[in-house]
Amino acid sequence: MTHLLRSLQIFVCVLGLISFVYFCRHTMKQKNFQFRIMFNAMDATSSRPGNQNITSELYNNTKPMNSYEVNPSYILRHGNGIIFLESGNRTQPPALVLCALESAARVYPERPIAFFINGLSDVNTKYDEENIRRKFPTLSLFPNVYIFPLKLEEVFKDTPLQSWFQKVNPKKERFWVHVSSDGCRLALIWKYGGIYMDSDFISIKPIPYRNFLAAAAASHLSSNGIFGLFAHHYFAWDAMEDFVKNYKGAIWAHQGPKLFSRVLEKYCVIPKRKRTEDFMCRNISFLNPQRFYPIAFPQWKKYYQVWERLPTFNTSYGLHLWNTMNKGQMTMIVGTKTLVERLYQQHCPTTYEALRINENVPL
Repeated sequence: MTHLLRSLQIFVCVLGLISFVYFCRHTMKQKNFQFRIMFNAMDATSSRPGNQNITSELYNNTKPMNSYEVNPSYILRHGNGIIFLESGNRTQPPALVLCALESAARVYPERPIAFFINGLSDVNTKYDEENIRRKFPTLSLFPNVYIFPLKLEEVFKDTPLQSWFQKVNPKKERFWVHVSSDGCRLALIWKYGGIYMDSDFISIKPIPYRNFLAAAAASHLSSNGIFGLFAHHYFAWDAMEDFVKNYKGAIWAHQGPKLFSRVLEKYCVIPKRKRTEDFMCRNISFLNPQRFYPIAFPQWKKYYQVWERLPTFNTSYGLHLWNTMNKGQMTMIVGTKTLVERLYQQHCPTTYEALRINENVPL
């Protein structure tokens, strides 16, 4: 009996030692990864003119460690946030999404970047936020990035979309992920104000407008992939009312770009000729396609090609990479010298470094 007890004690000790070694190795690997991408990305950032302030902002990560509540209402209270959404089932964003978030965090270092993810656990306190940030090591280096769960019922509450959401059956909707995202962006911008961006936009310089819509490939049609408004702006409210009144979720883009175009045309006659200048409609700047869509959707593959002479995008504030058209066909591959690789290197070097050292970043 004594021999059996001693054998059991030895087994428990060995098992504990193995568990301890595994935990230490896993923890050190994650820390080593964070330090490597931090210092490599710091070198890439600080070597470019005009980025010294951004560098100090990013790596002086001195968020107060008290237990104040962390929620969208508090973080976005100043009306200057940049909002991203993941309305599908992905809780681990791919590289392009990480690049979009990082580029926004760099271009807008003094503004909160809020990423709402469907299916994420609650984030109510500073402790919850820190736990979530550990799951996204490339984003954890940026103190202005916040990650929240996307709760549709809360988002639509006290908006014209609330009654629609209470009646709609997601299982019967053909494009539920897209339609719910179309509604969420309107409700969030209505409540908090700021800028909404699809997660396949790479930010390259600050947008100087507070109230704006963006023309896509056709100069007279509005995109809903990127827009900015003050909180409680009439356009967002009118768009939500039209969303419900003229709901046709089975028609692609009816609740998105076509909705924005319908509502905008109620206010102004939009020139249908191809234009390279911005257009003012009431207090909304309707920006020309070059601002965000210098490469139109029929040519979206150009982002994944090698260019003899790189475009400057001097008149653009951001670049839309047309992920809906791509559908995962092409990704950024390190060492190919494609345009998209150049964009990653310049505008999201932390994400690029994680891919370069073969860390576990989904493509």
